[in-house]
Amino acid sequence: MSFPHSADFRPRSLRGALLGAVAILAIGGVALESVPQFSQAALAATSASPAGPASFADVVDRVKGAVVSVKVKISEDASDDQSDRPHMPDFPPGSPMDRFFKQFGQGQDGDGDMPGMRHPHAPHLSMAQGSGFFISADGYVVTNNHVVDHATDVTVTTVDGKTIPAKVIGTDPKTDLALLKVKEGGDYPFVNFASQSPRVGDWVIAVGNPFGLGGTVTAGIVSARGRDIGSGPYDDFLQIDAPVNRGNSGGPTFNSEGEVVGVNTAIFSPSGGSVGIGFAIASDVVKSVVQSLKDHGSVARGWLGVEIQPVSADIADSLGIKEASGALVSRAQPDSPALAAGVKTGDVITSVNGEKVADPKELARKIALLGPTTTAELGILRNGAAQTISVKLGAMAGEKEAKADATTTQPSGPTELAKLGLTVEPARAGREGVTVAEVDPDGLAGQKGLQTGDIILDAGGKPVASAADITAAFDAAKASGHKAVLLRVKSGDAFRFVALSTQAAS
Repeated sequence: MSFPHSADFRPRSLRGALLGAVAILAIGGVALESVPQFSQAALAATSASPAGPASFADVVDRVKGAVVSVKVKISEDASDDQSDRPHMPDFPPGSPMDRFFKQFGQGQDGDGDMPGMRHPHAPHLSMAQGSGFFISADGYVVTNNHVVDHATDVTVTTVDGKTIPAKVIGTDPKTDLALLKVKEGGDYPFVNFASQSPRVGDWVIAVGNPFGLGGTVTAGIVSARGRDIGSGPYDDFLQIDAPVNRGNSGGPTFNSEGEVVGVNTAIFSPSGGSVGIGFAIASDVVKSVVQSLKDHGSVARGWLGVEIQPVSADIADSLGIKEASGALVSRAQPDSPALAAGVKTGDVITSVNGEKVADPKELARKIALLGPTTTAELGILRNGAAQTISVKLGAMAGEKEAKADATTTQPSGPTELAKLGLTVEPARAGREGVTVAEVDPDGLAGQKGLQTGDIILDAGGKPVASAADITAAFDAAKASGHKAVLLRVKSGDAFRFVALSTQAAS
């Protein structure tokens, strides 16, 4: 999904606030249940070890000139969803907080450039702001898509206070990235992307425009890598604990060498402000997207053309493979690069160009980043045997992508085995498989999400035409010591695999 401008980003399990509006926080107490005890030796070792650089000042001096504040005007039609955004509290006129926010351009009731709030004197426009950074001497600037989405006017302000008009070169909502270019020529200070990804525990420095306070520097460490926060199909976020807040959106995260390792995009927060959990788009993703935006104004992604799903422990056992990882192909789409190259239903894709694939989401990212016309070497497991298939990727059109079947958490499929809670009947004339006639919602099949009307095409890797074929598949699995039978199921137009325990059919 794309990030709406200056709106809170709240997946069901993660209330991440986009960093493009102001929120005032109340700080409460925290009860400590216990304090760990350390030995004198451990304390001595800790005090003797280096705590990190004595100062980040030299790094900041090198990079701060490349970081800018981004301010935009947005059409009212694009900013009509205001109900979910934090609003300014009503400070008494002349109070210290009222003076503070007026001083920094964050006045109440639309005074100044209040991010995400309508300006009372401009009924057809609202104002927003974020951060960005120069990546070239001729004035290209990287920021977030949600900072400039639907912008009618964009300016950037440098660290020395100079304001320069800019134009949007291209945007990519799927990764929430945008590329700008200033309209005035010059020799601008710029920063480079890191050649290597940071490790968990490495120092990082965030520079940006939180709450409109341009040029703010914070520091912390990389807390985790490869975070998927549910914001889009290509999530690959660094989690950092360097404090970032609203207005930091689009600003850079640097390593201790002053190289960009990420672009700050979202925070996890119950209240809208920093609690030490921020998310930055990894520089590997940023570099690829920005280059495509610079060259073409849009992003061209690679297309494999498969419907895939995760490999659960039951599915791994039924396929006779040791590790529950990779992406299981439930169908190679018609007229797709995958089908042309020989990828088959039931294959497990385990690597791309020698790099391991942990799950369907990672496969989607790797294929997309390779781009169209690229040849990808897919490592696959087929009938338990490893092999490599070369695939010339196509160009993704519209929403085509290598993605996990959205219904994989509700697999479907029938059998006549009463202990599985299923009754099946032959499919209609001219159609493959057997149709699920009834499902006991309390039975194993029902618990796995099988539904009336689903069609079972294969059981244990063999086509089925009757309930007897399914029973035979369970008998064969028990004889070979497998704990589950893998069914290939069609539900509507979607294909997927479902693993049913052999014990339940005993």
